[in-house]
Amino acid sequence: MNTLSVERLRSLAVAWWAEACGNPWLWRGLLIAVAIIFVDQLSKHWIVYQVGLPQLGKIEISQIFDLSYVENRGASFGLLEGKRWLLAVITSAVGISLVIWLGSLTRRVAAIGVGFIIGGAFGNLYDRLVYGFVVDFLDFSGVPFPNFERIPTFPFVEIYIGGFIWVFNVADMAINVGVALLLLDAWQTRDEVEKPELSKKS
Repeated sequence: MNTLSVERLRSLAVAWWAEACGNPWLWRGLLIAVAIIFVDQLSKHWIVYQVGLPQLGKIEISQIFDLSYVENRGASFGLLEGKRWLLAVITSAVGISLVIWLGSLTRRVAAIGVGFIIGGAFGNLYDRLVYGFVVDFLDFSGVPFPNFERIPTFPFVEIYIGGFIWVFNVADMAINVGVALLLLDAWQTRDEVEKPELSKKS
């Protein structure tokens, strides 16, 4: 990277900071992210060291919810399993991009949603860097949920009602809540995108 590129990046960073530091939703979103990371890591520490779930494997709580110890070495649905450092780089890049975006957000729902996603992403990133895997333990496999199995004839897949097959953690919940809030924000602000187009036609 040459000197010109470094200076360009520096000027962009200074310009972003000048705008972002005066945005209260940057700090509120980051506070939400820090709270998510704290709760996520506290819950994992409790499960691993206080409850001793790695040794127990599973604790049955009810017909729909159990505590099950799972070491997730991939991303969602087992993607990129074993690619620890690649996942860490991707998560870091996404997290930093979201922080940059958060600095320009002024809509409450969107800022809160981004804060949840940042907290969830960095909560799981800590696990990957320190342990080499993400600790999952919330098991709702007793909840009815559509599953599928492959069959030899058309349509080659059979859908049936089984259980919720994914074990997750607080960080995963935060990411899903954040995505839901961003979708809600997009729905709430859809008219703001449509109005300029309508005014051009008139």
